[in-house]
Amino acid sequence: MSLAAPALAATGKAFAPIPAATLALMQARGTTAQAPVLFRAYKKESEIEVWKRAGSGRFVHVKTFPICRWSGQLGPKRKTGDRQTPEGFYTVPQRQMNPNSSYYLSFDVGYPNAYDRAHGSTGSAVMVHGVCSSMGCFAMTDAVVGEIYAIAREAFAGGQAAFQFQSYPFRMTAQNMARHRTDPNIDFWRQLKVGSDRFEALGEEPAVSVVAGRYSFAPDRDPVREARVAAHRADEEGRIAQAVEDGSAAVRTTYSDGGQHAFWAAHAARGGSLGEVSRPEALAYAGLEVVTIPARPRVVVAEAVWSRWAGPELRMAFARTANLSRPAATARFGPLLTAYADALPRLVRASLAGTLPPPEGLARLNAMDRDTAGLAPPGHWAGPGSSTTSGSSTTSGSSAGPAYLARR
Repeated sequence: MSLAAPALAATGKAFAPIPAATLALMQARGTTAQAPVLFRAYKKESEIEVWKRAGSGRFVHVKTFPICRWSGQLGPKRKTGDRQTPEGFYTVPQRQMNPNSSYYLSFDVGYPNAYDRAHGSTGSAVMVHGVCSSMGCFAMTDAVVGEIYAIAREAFAGGQAAFQFQSYPFRMTAQNMARHRTDPNIDFWRQLKVGSDRFEALGEEPAVSVVAGRYSFAPDRDPVREARVAAHRADEEGRIAQAVEDGSAAVRTTYSDGGQHAFWAAHAARGGSLGEVSRPEALAYAGLEVVTIPARPRVVVAEAVWSRWAGPELRMAFARTANLSRPAATARFGPLLTAYADALPRLVRASLAGTLPPPEGLARLNAMDRDTAGLAPPGHWAGPGSSTTSGSSTTSGSSAGPAYLARR
């Protein structure tokens, strides 16, 4: 690796080898120290992942490092002095490596990038560095940044011109996106998720640009591979929608001033030294969730109960009951009974809302001969394909719905 004059004056820390254990991890994953590298940072989880290109051409996860300190809130950096650790897609060429850093070793992530500049964001010198003090940087401790620096250095030595540094507010899962759907930054985070999904689908560094002030990602030239991305994106969007439909709470995750990985908190609690830690009092208020939309309880209906409510047996049962005819059952359930998968949530919602009318003459069933009526003995419910279970199986004529609905 060719180094400029200032770098030649650096101490041996900049040339420390990658630990043998990490090299063994690389070998186990089919990659090498000289293969291209990519880093992914997650602020909420306080982690930086190392990904290396394997012989297959895909990037593979090699190792995860705990962040000792980051600062600010979830969301992008906007201006000088806001203490925000940035989010987005950044490029780090070799010239941004600093072997003479005042914070042991460091590299500049490349903030502001084209997206940041398009939005008028200001600031500079945002680093991944040593120690445990942050004013908008990723502080990793000296030992950890020494290993990260060595991994990046060897990738440059292997011919990589620049590596990508992806910074996210949290792991870009469908559940996290659903939970943070009311956050003011959600539109920006949805842009980041498009790039994250592309990386997850193909295992390749996404080609990033900025169009009309928004992140844009070049499609793959291979239609089959691009279809794989589209399928993954559709699956993720479906999972987000399903989480919302299932009643996922919406939250805002707040911080007094950034966070710290639990590993380092435990290390300090055991008496381990972290050196100077920036604003340690703020860590007591890190990652607090403010609920903006409460979770809706899920309604669980036993299969045996549901099959009697909406299955074909329902109409026959009512037809065999005195004073109840097939038209009567149809009038009650007809608008609700469509496909099996569609009818259950509609019946449940109608029952909970109190809009499901009771069946005529249901109150008279207790006085009837149940064998004649075709129903199970009192205290039992025998649904199709299930064993007989104990429990109440009738409701009064004024009930707004079945007594078998349970919340969890």
